[in-house]
Amino acid sequence: MRVSVRDGLLLGASAIAIITINAGALAQDPNAPSPNPPAPAAPPAGAPPAATPPAATPPAATTPGATSIPQITVVAPKANRTAARKPAAKPTTARSAPTTTAPTTTAPTPAQTAAQAEVQANERVVQQTSNLDTRRDDALQPKVGTAITTLSQQDLENLPQGSNIAISDLVYQFPGVSQDSTSSGDFHVRNDHANVQFRINGIQMPDGVSGFSQFLDTGLFSKFSLITGALPAQYGLHTTGVLDITTKTGAALSGGSVSTYGGSNNTFTQSFEYGGVTGNTEYFATGRYLSSGLGLENPTGSINAIHDHTELGRFFGYTSTLLDPSTRIVTFTGLSEQKYQIPTNPGQPINVGGFPGAGGGPYSAFGATNGSSSNINENQYEKNSFFVAAWQKSLGDTDLQLSYYNRYSELHFVPDPVGDLLFNNIATDVFRSTFVNGVQGDFSYKLNDAHTIRTGFIAQGEQTRVRTTSTVEPVDGAGNAIDTPENISDGSNLFGWQFGVYAQDAWKLAPTLTLNYGARFDQILQYVQANQLSPRVSLEWRPWWSTVVHAGYARNFTPPDQDLGRVTQTQLLNNTTGAVQATNSGAILPERSDVYDVGIVQQLLPKCPTGTSGLLTKEPVATTNCPALEVGVDAYYKFARDLIDDGQFGQATLLSAFNYSEGIVEGIEYKAKFTMGNFTLYSSWSMGFEKATTPVSNQAFFTPQELAFADSNWIYTDHTQLLTGSGGGSYLFDHTNNWWIDNTKLSATMIYGSGLRQGFDNTDHVPAYTQVNLGLSHEFKDTGWDPKPFTVRFDVVNLLDDSYLIRSGTGIGVFAPQFGPRRGYFVGFTQKL
Repeated sequence: MRVSVRDGLLLGASAIAIITINAGALAQDPNAPSPNPPAPAAPPAGAPPAATPPAATPPAATTPGATSIPQITVVAPKANRTAARKPAAKPTTARSAPTTTAPTTTAPTPAQTAAQAEVQANERVVQQTSNLDTRRDDALQPKVGTAITTLSQQDLENLPQGSNIAISDLVYQFPGVSQDSTSSGDFHVRNDHANVQFRINGIQMPDGVSGFSQFLDTGLFSKFSLITGALPAQYGLHTTGVLDITTKTGAALSGGSVSTYGGSNNTFTQSFEYGGVTGNTEYFATGRYLSSGLGLENPTGSINAIHDHTELGRFFGYTSTLLDPSTRIVTFTGLSEQKYQIPTNPGQPINVGGFPGAGGGPYSAFGATNGSSSNINENQYEKNSFFVAAWQKSLGDTDLQLSYYNRYSELHFVPDPVGDLLFNNIATDVFRSTFVNGVQGDFSYKLNDAHTIRTGFIAQGEQTRVRTTSTVEPVDGAGNAIDTPENISDGSNLFGWQFGVYAQDAWKLAPTLTLNYGARFDQILQYVQANQLSPRVSLEWRPWWSTVVHAGYARNFTPPDQDLGRVTQTQLLNNTTGAVQATNSGAILPERSDVYDVGIVQQLLPKCPTGTSGLLTKEPVATTNCPALEVGVDAYYKFARDLIDDGQFGQATLLSAFNYSEGIVEGIEYKAKFTMGNFTLYSSWSMGFEKATTPVSNQAFFTPQELAFADSNWIYTDHTQLLTGSGGGSYLFDHTNNWWIDNTKLSATMIYGSGLRQGFDNTDHVPAYTQVNLGLSHEFKDTGWDPKPFTVRFDVVNLLDDSYLIRSGTGIGVFAPQFGPRRGYFVGFTQKL
């Protein structure tokens, strides 16, 4: 049975209504704690009052607005007071001469040791830092009216592969996130392309020429959230989703760990993390080295790829230094370097353009007339670094954070001059770099119980360099390729600006109802100059403890990444083997969109009693073995003008941008999560699509036939997937009284995709697929030879060994086929420090 997305939207709306109507029953749960404790029972009439020393008598309570009456204390005669104080009467005989008695003193408390003093000081720093973390999350980053899914540090550790999992694989566990190849952006949120921003500790990270999903390491995460919907005004530029990262802190580690992990495809990785507290500073660092024979997706369905070796190194460091209990300086920095071999696709024909050689003879490149595509030697090199320094102040009803950030990013694709020219008729060397410096400010002030005002700004300057050198052969008047290769260079250097300001008010219309309304203004001075005033409004209703309903509208302004904002100068390749058939007209413009979102999250079981998890607890946690079941539904619709899309047009594994005149995105998401003690089970499913019409920039990427069809029809974008699903579960064995079973964890995850688009103008899709992953780990404690625990893990990726296509090599902006990973086995060892 075929179910359309519009039917799904109607089903979702019905589900929201039904869940809301029935949620009232849960609100009457007799086990839920009363919001106000009962007053103490009055003593029975005529009962004598309890004797209380006069000094301990509390002052009488004063009713607001009433006259204060002084407290009256009746003092008994001195003799009676003495008798009352000393019931046993002393003899009345005359006493002897006074005897001198040594004064009574309390035994002195042993002096604190240096270690005890240090622990006490560290606890103070940890608590004050935790308070500032909470204020930053709650006061400066409102999420009213949005759809949020969060993975805690424990959730990450419960997944197969644990902290060894890549971000690009981790995000597939979020609702509405579909899988794609690395060269096409790794993943898509709500079927959109590259319209996602990363935030680390509330600070928006600037874009680079390679995504953060390949740059950051999951080992630094304390919490990882996906925020979607009609975003509040502080979120600008990339607005389909926000990947919000809260880093680990030194206190969360109290030491660290070292890890070794590896297995199939010659995968080997070593990592470390370490942190602590010294003086008023928390610190944390993590690093990783990875070597693998499957760095990029295999263009064939075989187990091992050809020419696919990858090496990378990553480092992340964090500090938080208290200046006083309400003020701190936070810094964090990251470095990464990657080297990729581009995997080859055996059996490809030479001379893809079908050019005859000189005088009608065979086509040749540098004298070669034949060869094997397995021997093509293409490589890509990437470097990234960033630094952030932030000053945070939280005092009373006022919160403020000011930050400075920078990022340098470069990408260099190096072709095989002979191989690419022989097989693809062109060999393109591409270098892109960007260096960004910026400042961001966020301010919050609680005006009164009903209104919280928030404002902020962002300003950044960006220097980009783009250089392309294409090796091609000239073509004579008869269309023959002359084997005298020449290099044609094109490039651009640009310093551009981005500015943004916002203001908003969180207005509590009632204790259970909050209206968040505001606007932001954005200005860009890049390859084009453009701006927009964007209103935002959202409503959040919490009728009962178990129910959260939200609805919102957002006007968004999304400029292209500056390194992608220049129209390709394809006319330079005229009369060569690299010439294209269509011509470009129009600049690459910012996308302007209207987004509507509505959803509900519902707890379906009675409220659990809460406990505490220790000093760093920010909110109550459910007590052990209390079941909890949360479900959610969210529906969305987006209409865009100048919809931005990206694609790989050519053998270089990097993206180029273009605009469609209009685009629409709509869909619905479902999610559920059950927890009980050491057992967790969750799943999410989404139906949706993105369609667009009429390319209005970089039309040279299309063939004349594709362009004519897209000009007169609404077509699916290449990264649309109609049905996406994910799920997983884990169980930790405990208290079995068997040392070889206790502290053993079983876990599993699953992703499902109905298939990305393929074929002429994306009119078809690749086959559906399912990938299942398993994990088994055991933590050894009190072994006798090392007081610190260590963990051994075993993981299986793609348990069913489903050889599935991610990309078929056809469709708009798709250059080569890419397959998902085949079944792989991995073993790891982690030692706590």
